Amino acid sequence: MHYKTGNNKILRFLLIAAFAMPAVAIQAQVAPPVDSLKADSLGRHGRKIYPPRMYDLNRQYDFGDLVRNVLHPGGKTGTGHRGSAITVVPNVSANPTIGFQGGIKAVAGKKLGDDPNTLLSIGATSASITTKDIIYFYLNHNIFTSGNKWNLQGNLVVSKSITPDHGFGIGVGKAEGSYADQVLANPEHDGYAINSLYFNFREKVYKEIAKGLFLGAGMSFEVRRHITSKDTATNAIPISVYDNQHDLPRDHYAADGFLFNLEYISRDNPNRAYKGLYFDAGIRVNQTWIGSTKNAVQVTSDIRKYISLSSANPETVLALWNWGSYLLSGTLPYLELPGTARDGTFRSGRGYTAQYFKGTEFNDTEAEFRFPILANKFVSGVIFGNLQTANDEQGTKLFQVFQPGYGAGLRVLFNKVTRTNLALDYAFGKFGNRGFFLNLNEAF
Repeated sequence: MHYKTGNNKILRFLLIAAFAMPAVAIQAQVAPPVDSLKADSLGRHGRKIYPPRMYDLNRQYDFGDLVRNVLHPGGKTGTGHRGSAITVVPNVSANPTIGFQGGIKAVAGKKLGDDPNTLLSIGATSASITTKDIIYFYLNHNIFTSGNKWNLQGNLVVSKSITPDHGFGIGVGKAEGSYADQVLANPEHDGYAINSLYFNFREKVYKEIAKGLFLGAGMSFEVRRHITSKDTATNAIPISVYDNQHDLPRDHYAADGFLFNLEYISRDNPNRAYKGLYFDAGIRVNQTWIGSTKNAVQVTSDIRKYISLSSANPETVLALWNWGSYLLSGTLPYLELPGTARDGTFRSGRGYTAQYFKGTEFNDTEAEFRFPILANKFVSGVIFGNLQTANDEQGTKLFQVFQPGYGAGLRVLFNKVTRTNLALDYAFGKFGNRGFFLNLNEAF
């Protein structure tokens, strides 16, 4: 919906403030599992994260303590212990986009070289299937050479996916213009299922240029085959209109490009930060001469700020996040457009299915208040909200219209040493959207 001018100015101010922080349902497409490789990392310096004494892990209670107390009643609460370098766990999650996901996951870690400050190198693999008939396999790696001089990040993904399509834009499509224009805008918010086979290979090489600051470059190949839907020839659904307007093949495409990124990290934990900053800015250049169906230049930004509100309970945190993606030139395939839950970890825009809103320009701003519920920190709570904005082809500009999502949830402490949480959220959006989201670790 359109907001009045005064409210619109306030929203713009809040969005700009997020950038200016200190130091700066129908079937859905499955994305890389929410417990992504970044979440697998145990610590920025390649070791398990042992918080300062003020956090006192002996006073915290996690799932491991629960298991020990069930098996050995009366035993003492522990602070964790060293285990195998290879961990095999169930890969379970749930949200309105994928339904309920079940599978298996393996993670391995090893430090390379003799430098004690070298970050831990991680490898991970998973195979899963969901109740929405989505099949997903991935193989990831994040390797640091001795002394962190070089960092290699990459993944291989093979998936059978079902993508929801609710039209192009931010949900304010109008019944005006040509028939094709109205179908693309989808003012009735009808849902359409798009089936496809998805393949992705990505590799980036980073060089540390200063403490916490990395400069990287690489390539990514996104390929879809056997794209099928209710309509593949006429202008009956939004994707067919978009493909016809941009001269894209109806049953396949490739989005192959070069990646250039700058990343800065000062947050104290990647799984559940109490303080610090995470920043990543990148540019992607798709080129037909390397196999891309269309040329395109795209810019992305990801800013996360964490503010602890209590020295006695540092888990009481105000977390802020802004993620955006902007097409500067060229054409992106319909299923590669930035939108809801299309961030790096596919967790943005809770309250809506993936790509419910989308455009060539997209921005999402989120805030979350996190607080302990039990004194032993076994159960915590969160209250969150988000505002999404995008452009459309009926004249709506980025930052002109905002769509809200909001909700609350519980966190169960799974591993107090690594601050791994089981996250259970219930979120609401507009146009009848609502849903339960089950994941490992915080949304951001």
